[in-house]
Amino acid sequence: MRITLVHALKHSIAPIEASFARFWPDARLMNLLDDSLSADLARDGGLSDAMTARFLGLGRYAAGTGADAILFTCSAFGPCIEAVARAHAPMPVLKPNEAMIEQAAARGRKVGLLSTFAPTLVSMPLEFPASVQVIPKLAEGALAALDRGDRATHDRLVVEASRQLRDCDLIALAQYSMAPAAEMVAEATGLTVLTTPDSAVLKLKKMLGA
Repeated sequence: MRITLVHALKHSIAPIEASFARFWPDARLMNLLDDSLSADLARDGGLSDAMTARFLGLGRYAAGTGADAILFTCSAFGPCIEAVARAHAPMPVLKPNEAMIEQAAARGRKVGLLSTFAPTLVSMPLEFPASVQVIPKLAEGALAALDRGDRATHDRLVVEASRQLRDCDLIALAQYSMAPAAEMVAEATGLTVLTTPDSAVLKLKKMLGA
């Protein structure tokens, strides 16, 4: 199976590749990176028709390479990804968080949503079912630290922010780039911690019957 991975942040590549290595090592991966997507979203303050058109273009390119499925790893672009999914049905096209949200909704009613990218906390809570209370929390400064290559500071800020979510049933890490900090967050909070890449790989593998 050939899986196209579409990224808006370079930091997402290593975590999703690590999850495939653990759960589906036989999958053939293709990475597409456009790191202007997140910068343009932050600048514009919201999604636009032009942004949706860009995503549709990425979807057409991926499909044209013979992809069996497309997984977007950029968490703040849900409506754009839904447009790609409609355009390429029945090919599996997954939003980065949908598999994790399904897991979270099945396991808790009060979910701490921890993010390092502020726009994610605008778009992603709307993707949870109404039966789930989402408690959003931004790990301020963590993404900037990661952009500087300072993973240790990123992880420390993520762990510090997670402590404010200890009254939740579980914690969901919104960004793929946060996955390496999952064990530290679990240790700091005593809660189950879900990551987007692990959940996505397991769902894709099931969908494609691999």
